Amino acid sequence: MRSAAIIGAGIAGLTTAFYLKRQGLAVTVYEAGPRAGGVIQSIRKDGFLAEYGPNTILETSPKIAQLVRDAGLEARRLTPDPKAEARYLVRHRKPIAMPGSPPGFLTTELFSFKAKLAVLREPFIKPRRDGVEESIGQFVVRRFNQEFLDHAIDALVAGIYAGDPNKLSLPHAFPKLKALEDNYGSMIKGQILGARDRKKSGEVAKDRAPKFSFDEGLQVLPDGLAAQLGDALKLNSPVEKLQRTGQGWTVVTPNGSAEHDAVIYCGTAHGLAKLTVENASGEAVDFKPFGEISYPPVASVVLGFRREDVTHPCTGFGMLIPKIAGFKILGTIFSSALFPDRAPAGHLTLTSYVGGARYPELASLPPDQLVEVVLADLRILLGVKGRPVFTHCAFYPRAIPQYNVGYGKYRELLNDIEHRTPGLLFAGHYRDGVSLGDSIVSGVNMSERAGKLLETA
Repeated sequence: MRSAAIIGAGIAGLTTAFYLKRQGLAVTVYEAGPRAGGVIQSIRKDGFLAEYGPNTILETSPKIAQLVRDAGLEARRLTPDPKAEARYLVRHRKPIAMPGSPPGFLTTELFSFKAKLAVLREPFIKPRRDGVEESIGQFVVRRFNQEFLDHAIDALVAGIYAGDPNKLSLPHAFPKLKALEDNYGSMIKGQILGARDRKKSGEVAKDRAPKFSFDEGLQVLPDGLAAQLGDALKLNSPVEKLQRTGQGWTVVTPNGSAEHDAVIYCGTAHGLAKLTVENASGEAVDFKPFGEISYPPVASVVLGFRREDVTHPCTGFGMLIPKIAGFKILGTIFSSALFPDRAPAGHLTLTSYVGGARYPELASLPPDQLVEVVLADLRILLGVKGRPVFTHCAFYPRAIPQYNVGYGKYRELLNDIEHRTPGLLFAGHYRDGVSLGDSIVSGVNMSERAGKLLETA
């Protein structure tokens, strides 16, 4: 029986292994840590449910819903409360609901008349065709204006990448935006004229994709996949070396070595940079360039309050905060408004994020100081009056890979290594997108690709 080694038991690795096993292939998942799931981890305590990292999965592809069904978890899936659709953007030192219609945009106080005029003018701005790679910041200023970047896109970028819009690459971090300009000459024209193509493909833009979680949090998904893998999942098994031997690979861990026909790396870029890999002639494959990829630190701070201690209704999805607004937190999700049983009766749960490329030094503060940083902002923005009755902090020293300008060289290098080193493949958030949905789709696609490779090997 053909076999594949998967390095990393995050959601991309688990998805890849799950589908390869369903194809009748032997799989072994090597996870360096003591648990599967990567950044996906949930905890229930004192009636509160807190997520260590992300709070939802965006269903941007039908492959995501298919995974949930195939894993037998459909009955545990939760969709958000319909009343929680409102999203807020901070301006004038308060959260303001983002408009959901053209008339709402024209009347919102989020943007000045000049910014609104820039949006109306966007379809008439000539597309850029000179091949120069822009940052998302340069793109937005060119097609809209500086105000739209400072007060809207900067906040959006913080919510997705915890990154800097003036560094993130348009074609690599936001490829669909670039495609709108390339294919339709305008973002607004593309949203209208491209609707038919998007419907045909089944793909959904992130800003309109359905969100979901599970009854006991996102950890239900990796736990469900891990349970179906059984003994094929090897925890506390960091891969120390890969050696190409004949038509296969020797995978070396502290627990011994094993032979596999293919190896699929689904870890992090900085982990890849440390991996020792030798080709069939004994020459080392150089992965050190991947250590250059920036992963800014991020802290997640989950606070539970008595309902009467928070003035704001907190009935929407949450609020995003641009740097120009002058607050320390990147944004806050109204977690208990999204899904049931995230807080005891008469309470609410707020999940805030700190650090990123904006304020990396804040993310590593001790938990008690992190709580105070978040409280200081929430008192102003949401009218928090009392102390939290529940706190949970999680720190990720290397949280999200930054697809900064020039990121294409890393993707080209991965393609080149796959071409020169048969049977060694790469998938995950450092290659195919940073969201959980992106990683799931990456895993599904890799399972299909690796399955065909093993069939013909």
